[in-house]
Amino acid sequence: MTEQELLAKVKIGLGITGEYQDEAVSFYIDEVKHFMRQAGVPQNVVDSSESVGVIMRGVADLWNYGSGSVKLSEYFVQRVIQLATQTAGGDSDV
Repeated sequence: MTEQELLAKVKIGLGITGEYQDEAVSFYIDEVKHFMRQAGVPQNVVDSSESVGVIMRGVADLWNYGSGSVKLSEYFVQRVIQLATQTAGGDSDV
């Protein structure tokens, strides 16, 4: 999946239209993907269509922050843990 395809899907999921917020959304997408990699999610899984939903959730968590109150949702954290134990298109190794 290309960066543009991912951006388009995340924007649809968040209800964002137009191109005005593309740079900010792309920044958050990169942050979420880095978080996932550092959590042990294989790069091929981060880049697969399996990760679109969790990336969208992570972007939403970051997007809706208040001063000093950024908190990743429980769903996001649990899904990252699940993805860290599998390969793209495969089942969990655990």
